[in-house]
Amino acid sequence: MEQGKILIAAPSVFGDQNFHRSIVIIADNKDSGLLGFIVNKPLHYPINEVMPEIKPEFPLYCGGPVEQDNLFVIHKAGHLIPNSIKIDEELYWGGDFEKIVALVNDSILTTNDLRFFLGYSGWSNDQLEQEIASNAWVVNENTFTDSFFNLKTETLWKDQMLALGGKYVIWSNTPENPFHN
Repeated sequence: MEQGKILIAAPSVFGDQNFHRSIVIIADNKDSGLLGFIVNKPLHYPINEVMPEIKPEFPLYCGGPVEQDNLFVIHKAGHLIPNSIKIDEELYWGGDFEKIVALVNDSILTTNDLRFFLGYSGWSNDQLEQEIASNAWVVNENTFTDSFFNLKTETLWKDQMLALGGKYVIWSNTPENPFHN
């Protein structure tokens, strides 16, 4: 799986508390496995409630079920943040966290430049390929690189279903919980 690709949770993932209606960006592909972040699951509290040294109120997102007590970041400031890992031509993840905090507190980086995550999504070798083969995920190009930090998280999954077309269109209008229909 190529870094920068997007995983769209297929409707068959219903019932999976971690990935139901999730959109995941693949951030890293190593010999040991894949790492990604759920981009459409904002938490109900800002980053400075978790990291009081960060002064501005930035939204905080659930990146996935792995290491949910650790903070991660996706940004477009690879040229400013040492040790950043390149995802694609526009996006990076990680890097020198003290530098990130300083750049955020000095208002050099804003919500248009980075996104904070608690936890990440991870797959061991061949695990993701097996999930894709079982139709749990649809793989797509990252078509929102330019707008990554301004995604409308509440409609992102539905919008992706509509963009896929065909059999996915009907799923775009189903309620979050079909039993409440």
